Amino acid sequence: MISVLIADDSILFRRLMREALACIEGCEIIAECSNGKMALEKIQELKPDVVTLDMEMPVMGGLDVLKASKGTHWAPEFIVISAHTERGGELTVKALEYGAFDFITKPVDGSIDAVKQTLIEKLRPRLLSIGIRHKMRAGHHRTVVRPKTLVKPSYEPVSGNSQGSWANSLNLQRPARAPEMIVIGVSTGGPNALSQVIPALPADMGVPVFIVQHMPPLFTLSLAESLNKKSELLVVEAAHGMLVTSNVVYIAPGGKHMRVIATSSGNMQIQITEDAPENNCRPSVDYLFRSVSQHFPGKALAVVMTGMGNDGTTGVRLLKRTGCLSLIQDEQSCVVYGMPRSVYEAGLADASVPLSDMAETIIQIVRRN
Repeated sequence: MISVLIADDSILFRRLMREALACIEGCEIIAECSNGKMALEKIQELKPDVVTLDMEMPVMGGLDVLKASKGTHWAPEFIVISAHTERGGELTVKALEYGAFDFITKPVDGSIDAVKQTLIEKLRPRLLSIGIRHKMRAGHHRTVVRPKTLVKPSYEPVSGNSQGSWANSLNLQRPARAPEMIVIGVSTGGPNALSQVIPALPADMGVPVFIVQHMPPLFTLSLAESLNKKSELLVVEAAHGMLVTSNVVYIAPGGKHMRVIATSSGNMQIQITEDAPENNCRPSVDYLFRSVSQHFPGKALAVVMTGMGNDGTTGVRLLKRTGCLSLIQDEQSCVVYGMPRSVYEAGLADASVPLSDMAETIIQIVRRN
C-alpha cells in the first residue's frame, strides 16, 4: 500500500485529488494540507510514501518544501502538481531538478468527472512506478545491467587516457568513424538527469545534440533556459526551419515532434510537426531517431535515459541497423528504469552507463580518445 499526502491550497482540487486517488488500487490517502508549512510538518510526522505537491501555496510554496526535504531520511517521492503556464513550467523544471519524481499539470477543461478521470490516468502509472521502486528498495534488489554484446565486427576498441573510465572498464566498442551528432531520449527523471549530463559536455564538443524530453508546451522552454544557464554549450528549444550547427543542444518543443532532415544544399535542418503521437507521446523519441536513421545513417550516437514506457526502442533499432552506437542509463541511477530497460531487453544496448559517467562516456566516443 502506498501512503499519499495531498498538499494543495484549493479545497476543490483537494477533493478531486482525493476522489481520483481513491480509484487507484494500492493507494491510501493519509492526510491533506493547504499550505507548504503544514505539508512539511505532516511529512515529518507521518512519513508518507508520496506527496502530491502544488507549487504555489501560501505560507510556504512547493519549491521550499522540496528544498527542506532534499537529502533527509524522511523525504517522500514528490509528484508536482503544476499549472499549465510559463510560470508553472519554470517552477516545475526547478522542482524536477531538486529531485521531484515527476509532475502532472492541473486539468482545466471539461466536467468534474472528466477532470477526475484525467487525474486518474495521469497518477496511476506514476504511483505504479513508485510502488515498484519501493519494492525494489525494500528487497535491496537492484539488477546491475550488463549488455549482452559490446562488440560489432566493424567497431574497434575505445582506448582512453583516463584510468578507470567507465567506457574503458567495459571495453566499449566504437564505430570506425566518430559520431556526427548525439540524440538523446528521456522522460521521467529527465530534467535532473540532463542537468548532470549536458553541463558536463565541453563547449567545443564539435557536434550538435538533439533531445526529446517528454513534456507539454511551455515546459521545454523553461528546461532549455535552465540548462543553458548551467552549460558551456548553447541550449535552445528547437524551432521549425532551424539550420543545425555544432556545439548547440536542441530540445524538442513540448507537445510537438522534432525531426532532423538533410536539405538539398547538404545542410542539417530541424522540422517541427504536429503529426500524431507515437507511443502516446508527442514529442516522441522514436520520431526523432527514425528521422536521423533515414537522413543521416550511421552518423549518430543514441542515448536513452530514465523514463517510463518504451519510447525510443524502435528508433534505436533503426539507428543500429545503419551502424550507430547506443548507450542506456543503468538501472541503479534511473528514476524509472523503463525506456532503458526496453532497449536493453530488445538486445539493442551497446553499454549500460551510470548517470555519473554518462557525459564522460559520450565525450570519449565522440572524440574517439
